[in-house]
Amino acid sequence: MGEQTKRVAVIGAGPGGLATSILLAASGVQVDVYERLGRVGGRTATVSAEGYKFDLGPTFFLYPRVLREIFRMAERDLDDEVELVRLDPQYRVQFEDGPAIEATPDPERMREQIAKINPADAAGFDRFMAENRGKLESFRPILERPFERWADLLKPDVLKLVPTLRPWNSLDDELKRYFADARTRLAFSFQAKYLGMSPFRCPSIFSILSHLEYEHGVWHPIGGCGAVSTAMARVAQELGVKIHLDSPVDEVLFEGKRAVGLRTGGREVRTDAVVMNGDFAATVPQLVPPTIRKTWSDSRIERSKYSCSTYMLYLGIEGRYDDMPHHTIFVPESYEQNLDEIENQHVLSRNPSVYVQNACVTDPSLARDGHSTLYVLVPTTHLHGDSVDWEAQRQGYRDEVLDQVERMGFVGVRDRIRYERIVTPTDWSEQYAVHKGAVFNLTHDLGQMLHRRPHNRFDDTEGVYLVGGGTHPGSGLPVIYESARISSRLLCEDLGVQPGWRAAEDDGHRPRRVEVA
Repeated sequence: MGEQTKRVAVIGAGPGGLATSILLAASGVQVDVYERLGRVGGRTATVSAEGYKFDLGPTFFLYPRVLREIFRMAERDLDDEVELVRLDPQYRVQFEDGPAIEATPDPERMREQIAKINPADAAGFDRFMAENRGKLESFRPILERPFERWADLLKPDVLKLVPTLRPWNSLDDELKRYFADARTRLAFSFQAKYLGMSPFRCPSIFSILSHLEYEHGVWHPIGGCGAVSTAMARVAQELGVKIHLDSPVDEVLFEGKRAVGLRTGGREVRTDAVVMNGDFAATVPQLVPPTIRKTWSDSRIERSKYSCSTYMLYLGIEGRYDDMPHHTIFVPESYEQNLDEIENQHVLSRNPSVYVQNACVTDPSLARDGHSTLYVLVPTTHLHGDSVDWEAQRQGYRDEVLDQVERMGFVGVRDRIRYERIVTPTDWSEQYAVHKGAVFNLTHDLGQMLHRRPHNRFDDTEGVYLVGGGTHPGSGLPVIYESARISSRLLCEDLGVQPGWRAAEDDGHRPRRVEVA
């Protein structure tokens, strides 16, 4: 008789859980995904209401290389499953105290945009790109493997990177090597918000984020980012994965410190391993008993540092704003004050930074004929005691935010709203099980990276694996997909399963490029 097929339960059908299920199923593992909501995708979902479709969380697709490789490992082509459009301009960075930068992947035009702010800084762009291209290639192997102990930092290939990565610098300090004007530096560092951090605190390593945008593109999936999650679920099911919606997990079952299954809907399911894809700080204390968790005790989880949260407006609009770009970031003069209010004071900003996605200029399918959608995001403090009463501020802050949206060029927006939904940090916490409403998870300072982040093989347990923004390598869609690859490799190794994707990784094939729209 042949060896019995291994069975794995994945808790959560977010991006990390779906990617893991594809990789494991491609290796011959029997996979069941348990999702508490009635749909897949977690916060990477497209939600519909009254003829409008909105991205719930992420609004663009960055560095599709990782997911293309995962699809190829399952003998699929991402570009056959999802239509991706590369944006040009990628976004507009609109300064309150100066001209806007129309960020473009075209190097000549980008130098011209930088010169509008400070002519002397234009020459720094090519050097920034060249040096960060090398930094990414050097750092990528580190992002693609687990870090389980401090000794992993002492490996020769890691140590030799220290002079290149300059981890002692902040991101803003790093950018001073290329750009003198603070506004230009902000245009290349606001991406630190993808990690929920300030560019003045974020490690310099993450200058690779803006490099990724210019080198590999900012992409819009037609139908919204939820179309990617839907495609992943479809591929997973074609590989034999069973996805159980409306199926919250009540408990992970342990024998000693080994996970042997879970309890859901009043029944027990026995498995060989469990993969957890929920928000780390919300899910782990609920499902893993504190008697097992010595490394990540409740007290350590509580005193850890968490990212910012967001205040959201999802607006269905009569008419279109075709004169406005797909993405606009408004940077007020008080930007540094905003960051301090978010990270240290934990109060609301009265001249806030605002991001608006005007996706129908690229993808009219997101609204009914003659209408469009606006997705409005304001970075805010995460839930911090009673520092902000969101029940009281819910409607009042809306008016302040819409004032900023009008200033950004969306003239007459109030009169054109035909559908509206507000999501506050409290909603992120209560409706979407995000600890403290910190939508970007644990921060990515040096004390919470690499081996000091929750490990892909979850500490103090056997048979429990983490995927998602709360484990190594960190948050952001491409990095979350990478966490799925790392955890899947470890799981297969521990179960004695030959990864079914190894040949696909090593065949030398390179994903085809999608043309710029």
